[in-house]
Amino acid sequence: MSVCSTVDPCLCPLCGQANRCAMEAPAHEQAQAACWCTREQFSAALLRQIPDAAKGKACICQTCVQKAAQAT
Repeated sequence: MSVCSTVDPCLCPLCGQANRCAMEAPAHEQAQAACWCTREQFSAALLRQIPDAAKGKACICQTCVQKAAQAT
């Protein structure tokens, strides 16, 4: 399986679904308000799952954050 060289900041790097990050949405789609992710806790274990190519470039989606929280 090849790794895509371009990271889409609007897709979750773990599951590939839309991450709904308000900070990455184009300004014409919605106001640049604080994103849901600013109110979430991201465990170190969850953050280690992000592929190196996507670190600092794409947000994890809320579904993946919630699944990780339930697993602990």
